[in-house]
Amino acid sequence: MVVRGVRGAVLLGADDSDEMTDAVIELLTEMMTRNAIANEDLISIVFTATPDLHCAFPAAAARAFGLEEVPLMCAQEIDVTGAPQRVIRILAHVNTERDRHDIVHVYLRGAEVLRQDIAQ
Repeated sequence: MVVRGVRGAVLLGADDSDEMTDAVIELLTEMMTRNAIANEDLISIVFTATPDLHCAFPAAAARAFGLEEVPLMCAQEIDVTGAPQRVIRILAHVNTERDRHDIVHVYLRGAEVLRQDIAQ
């Protein structure tokens, strides 16, 4: 088994804590499902949020999702002029048997524009 990074991102329609919770849970569910990741495979997760999001910590949604024992960290995304707003990004470190090229990175709710080269 090796450690791999699994990327994901989601766009929010508004700076709203309920929407953030729903979007983060949807994204985590898709990332884990598409990559056959179980909770015990998760090593840690880093979340970033664009500077315009103030409603909640994305990691709080992950705790609500049931990731109580996984180390989680939130950070603010770099504020680049012209970059999409209201974006949550995730980098999950996981134990997996998958080769690097078999990892499925997940971009939802319009976040596909961030990485058209790897968005599924």
